[in-house]
Amino acid sequence: MASFLLPAMLTVCVLGGLHARVDVYQAFMRGAKEGLTTLAELLPVLASILMATALLRETGVLAALADAMAPAMRALGLPGECAGVVLLRPFSGSAALGAVKDAMDTLGADSRAARLCCVICGASETVLFTGSLYFGAAGIKKGRYAIPAALAAYLCGVLAAGALVQ
Repeated sequence: MASFLLPAMLTVCVLGGLHARVDVYQAFMRGAKEGLTTLAELLPVLASILMATALLRETGVLAALADAMAPAMRALGLPGECAGVVLLRPFSGSAALGAVKDAMDTLGADSRAARLCCVICGASETVLFTGSLYFGAAGIKKGRYAIPAALAAYLCGVLAAGALVQ
Protein backbone atom coordinates (compact mmCIF):
# COMPACT_ATOMS: atom_id res chain seq x y z
CA MET A 1 0.00 0.00 0.00
CA ALA A 2 2.75 2.44 0.93
CA SER A 3 4.63 1.85 -2.32
CA PHE A 4 2.16 3.89 -4.36
CA LEU A 5 1.69 6.79 -1.92
CA LEU A 6 4.64 8.91 -3.07
CA PRO A 7 3.85 8.61 -6.79
CA ALA A 8 0.19 9.32 -6.03
CA MET A 9 1.09 12.43 -4.01
CA LEU A 10 3.40 13.68 -6.77
CA THR A 11 0.69 13.10 -9.37
CA VAL A 12 -1.86 15.01 -7.29
CA CYS A 13 0.58 17.91 -6.84
CA VAL A 14 1.38 18.09 -10.56
CA LEU A 15 -2.30 17.87 -11.54
CA GLY A 16 -3.21 20.51 -8.94
CA GLY A 17 -0.51 22.81 -10.29
CA LEU A 18 -1.67 22.29 -13.86
CA HIS A 19 -5.26 22.95 -12.82
CA ALA A 20 -4.20 26.21 -11.15
CA ARG A 21 -2.23 27.09 -14.32
CA VAL A 22 1.14 27.09 -12.54
CA ASP A 23 4.36 26.28 -14.37
CA VAL A 24 5.00 23.16 -12.30
CA TYR A 25 8.53 22.58 -13.56
CA GLN A 26 9.64 26.16 -12.85
CA ALA A 27 8.05 26.02 -9.38
CA PHE A 28 9.87 22.75 -8.69
CA MET A 29 13.21 24.20 -9.85
CA ARG A 30 12.71 27.36 -7.75
CA GLY A 31 11.93 25.22 -4.69
CA ALA A 32 14.93 22.97 -5.29
CA LYS A 33 17.22 26.00 -5.59
CA GLU A 34 15.86 27.50 -2.35
CA GLY A 35 16.26 24.12 -0.63
CA LEU A 36 19.90 23.85 -1.66
CA THR A 37 20.55 27.44 -0.54
CA THR A 38 19.01 26.67 2.86
CA LEU A 39 21.08 23.49 3.11
CA ALA A 40 24.28 25.43 2.39
CA GLU A 41 23.40 27.92 5.14
CA LEU A 42 22.56 25.20 7.68
CA LEU A 43 25.46 22.85 6.96
CA PRO A 44 27.94 24.52 9.36
CA VAL A 45 25.39 24.43 12.19
CA LEU A 46 24.54 20.81 11.50
CA ALA A 47 28.21 19.82 11.32
CA SER A 48 29.06 21.57 14.59
CA ILE A 49 26.24 19.89 16.54
CA LEU A 50 27.13 16.47 15.17
CA MET A 51 30.82 17.03 15.90
CA ALA A 52 30.10 18.17 19.47
CA THR A 53 27.99 15.07 20.08
CA ALA A 54 30.66 12.77 18.69
CA LEU A 55 33.35 14.49 20.78
CA LEU A 56 31.27 14.09 23.94
CA ARG A 57 30.87 10.37 23.35
CA GLU A 58 34.30 9.50 22.00
CA THR A 59 36.39 11.43 24.54
CA GLY A 60 34.63 9.88 27.52
CA VAL A 61 33.26 13.21 28.73
CA LEU A 62 29.71 11.95 28.33
CA ALA A 63 30.40 8.85 30.43
CA ALA A 64 32.03 10.98 33.13
CA LEU A 65 29.08 13.39 33.14
CA ALA A 66 26.60 10.52 33.25
CA ASP A 67 28.46 8.94 36.19
CA ALA A 68 28.54 12.27 38.02
CA MET A 69 24.86 12.88 37.31
CA ALA A 70 23.66 9.40 38.37
CA PRO A 71 23.35 10.16 42.14
CA ALA A 72 21.27 13.28 41.45
CA MET A 73 19.04 11.30 39.14
CA ARG A 74 18.55 8.59 41.75
CA ALA A 75 17.62 11.31 44.26
CA LEU A 76 14.90 12.40 41.82
CA GLY A 77 13.64 8.83 41.53
CA LEU A 78 15.18 8.20 38.12
CA PRO A 79 17.54 5.32 37.36
CA GLY A 80 21.11 6.57 37.09
CA GLU A 81 21.57 4.44 33.96
CA CYS A 82 19.34 6.88 32.08
CA ALA A 83 21.80 9.75 32.49
CA GLY A 84 23.42 9.15 29.10
CA VAL A 85 20.10 9.39 27.30
CA VAL A 86 19.07 12.46 29.31
CA LEU A 87 22.33 14.18 28.40
CA LEU A 88 22.43 13.15 24.73
CA ARG A 89 18.80 13.65 23.70
CA PRO A 90 18.94 17.47 23.51
CA PHE A 91 21.92 17.19 21.14
CA SER A 92 21.25 14.22 18.88
CA GLY A 93 18.47 11.73 18.35
CA SER A 94 20.71 9.07 16.85
CA ALA A 95 23.26 9.32 19.67
CA ALA A 96 20.43 9.08 22.20
CA LEU A 97 19.09 5.99 20.42
CA GLY A 98 22.56 4.49 20.70
CA ALA A 99 22.45 5.14 24.44
CA VAL A 100 19.00 3.51 24.61
CA LYS A 101 20.38 0.45 22.84
CA ASP A 102 23.27 0.33 25.32
CA ALA A 103 20.81 0.49 28.22
CA MET A 104 18.73 -2.31 26.73
CA ASP A 105 21.78 -4.46 26.09
CA THR A 106 23.19 -4.07 29.60
CA LEU A 107 20.01 -3.88 31.70
CA GLY A 108 17.51 -5.80 29.59
CA ALA A 109 14.69 -4.41 27.48
CA ASP A 110 12.12 -4.91 30.24
CA SER A 111 14.03 -3.02 32.93
CA ARG A 112 12.59 0.24 34.23
CA ALA A 113 15.69 2.12 33.10
CA ALA A 114 15.41 0.82 29.53
CA ARG A 115 11.69 1.59 29.35
CA LEU A 116 12.30 5.07 30.75
CA CYS A 117 15.08 5.67 28.19
CA CYS A 118 12.64 4.68 25.44
CA VAL A 119 9.95 7.05 26.73
CA ILE A 120 12.42 9.93 27.08
CA CYS A 121 13.71 9.34 23.57
CA GLY A 122 10.27 8.96 22.03
CA ALA A 123 8.53 11.79 23.85
CA SER A 124 11.15 14.54 23.66
CA GLU A 125 12.84 16.67 21.06
CA THR A 126 16.47 17.24 20.22
CA VAL A 127 16.23 20.76 21.63
CA LEU A 128 19.70 22.08 20.80
CA PHE A 129 19.87 20.40 17.40
CA THR A 130 16.43 21.54 16.28
CA GLY A 131 16.82 24.98 17.82
CA SER A 132 20.13 25.59 16.08
CA LEU A 133 18.70 24.47 12.74
CA TYR A 134 15.57 26.61 13.03
CA PHE A 135 17.45 29.63 14.32
CA GLY A 136 19.98 29.24 11.51
CA ALA A 137 17.27 28.91 8.86
CA ALA A 138 15.34 31.90 10.16
CA GLY A 139 18.46 34.01 10.67
CA ILE A 140 17.76 34.50 14.38
CA LYS A 141 20.89 35.72 16.15
CA LYS A 142 19.45 36.26 19.63
CA GLY A 143 17.37 33.40 21.00
CA ARG A 144 17.91 34.53 24.56
CA TYR A 145 15.00 32.78 26.22
CA ALA A 146 14.03 30.13 23.68
CA ILE A 147 16.73 27.53 24.42
CA PRO A 148 16.58 27.81 28.24
CA ALA A 149 12.78 27.54 28.10
CA ALA A 150 12.99 24.51 25.79
CA LEU A 151 15.56 22.85 28.06
CA ALA A 152 13.35 23.53 31.10
CA ALA A 153 10.42 21.93 29.26
CA TYR A 154 12.66 18.98 28.39
CA LEU A 155 13.62 18.57 32.05
CA CYS A 156 9.94 18.66 33.05
CA GLY A 157 9.26 15.99 30.45
CA VAL A 158 12.06 13.79 31.80
CA LEU A 159 10.73 14.14 35.34
CA ALA A 160 7.18 13.40 34.20
CA ALA A 161 8.38 10.33 32.32
CA GLY A 162 10.19 9.20 35.47
CA ALA A 163 7.00 9.57 37.47
CA LEU A 164 4.88 7.70 34.92
CA VAL A 165 7.18 4.85 33.90
CA GLN A 166 7.15 2.11 36.53
